[in-house]
Amino acid sequence: MYIYLVQHAEAVTEDIDPSRGLSEKGMDDIKGIARFISGMNMRVHEIFHSGKKRALQTAQVLATHLKIEHKVTEADGLSPMDDPEIWLSRINDITKNVMLVGHLPHMAKLASLLLCGNKEKKAVHFETGCIVCLRRDDEQHWSTDWIIKPKMIHESVSNNAE
Repeated sequence: MYIYLVQHAEAVTEDIDPSRGLSEKGMDDIKGIARFISGMNMRVHEIFHSGKKRALQTAQVLATHLKIEHKVTEADGLSPMDDPEIWLSRINDITKNVMLVGHLPHMAKLASLLLCGNKEKKAVHFETGCIVCLRRDDEQHWSTDWIIKPKMIHESVSNNAE
């Protein structure tokens, strides 16, 4: 089983948009990531997001490029300061691949909890628009399968253009 942890793409500041939707750069970044991963033939059963505008927009862009078997759903427990233990217990009951779109510090703490058993460790360095793929083996242990950050996609495009 795979779980994809996503930090929402770059958002505008509150003075521009009080609900903090994605910036133009954030939208470009997540579309680039989505196009890239669509070629990976990933199977995602459902995408859960925090309900904040920037997480919803990020989830929607990803959903349009992936073969989502079910839907994009708002879920509690994915806000910045939520306790990652909430999702730890949920994840243990999930048998299909899911994507969680949320915020820091929650995403980093959840990744650390799954990988190290301690939410205070710094197991993964997230950036806006970053996707971390974690894999659970038959013995219920988690490991990092891959990480993709927007700057990796931009660098790849720049290098191919030369």
